[in-house]
Amino acid sequence: MPKVTLLDYGMANLLNVARAFEYCGAEVKITTDAGEARRADRLVVPGVGAFEDSLIEIRDRGFDDAIHGFIGSERPLFGICVGMQMLFDVSDEFGEHAGLGVLPGRVRAVPNMTTNGAPQKVPHIGWNHLISPLSQRNWSDTLLHPYVGLHPAVYFVHSFSPEPSEVSHRLADCMYGGHRICAAVQHENIMATQFHPERSGKVGLLLLQRFMDL
Repeated sequence: MPKVTLLDYGMANLLNVARAFEYCGAEVKITTDAGEARRADRLVVPGVGAFEDSLIEIRDRGFDDAIHGFIGSERPLFGICVGMQMLFDVSDEFGEHAGLGVLPGRVRAVPNMTTNGAPQKVPHIGWNHLISPLSQRNWSDTLLHPYVGLHPAVYFVHSFSPEPSEVSHRLADCMYGGHRICAAVQHENIMATQFHPERSGKVGLLLLQRFMDL
């Protein structure tokens, strides 16, 4: 049975994520211990809320060093929503705040105007379709392998999203008001989604299953 460890730093909806992984057949452990996080087979960094508040909690618990050490071990890591954003260098949310610097890039606000100049709602909430990024990165052998050639709909709730500096790290986008929004990244053993797979029905469950199989 695959083993998945979820970081509990007080800023995430852990039960829904845990239930989704358990539904996929995983043995799930929720931990507040940095040492236990370092020893995990697969590590998940979920997140809900503000970037700065989340990083404060992560650092206070020693999870920042644990995440860096875990990534260096080449075991699979998965970030969800704010858990994805924290992997980047810096965020513009409520000022400028340093992230974990695992992936190069900046977290920016979702535009509140469409490309045609009309107002649009922020946060971006609801179902949206995944598309290939401008690089046309192939989804084969990635987290999105089950959806090669398709445009699955997944569930978003966010006001900010990362802009990876490395084009090759960008795995999938979605379109919102004519703007490309980074929806997923993958680099070596690091995988992350801006959308919530635990709230994305069968599509999300299949992605979690894929993560467990990597």
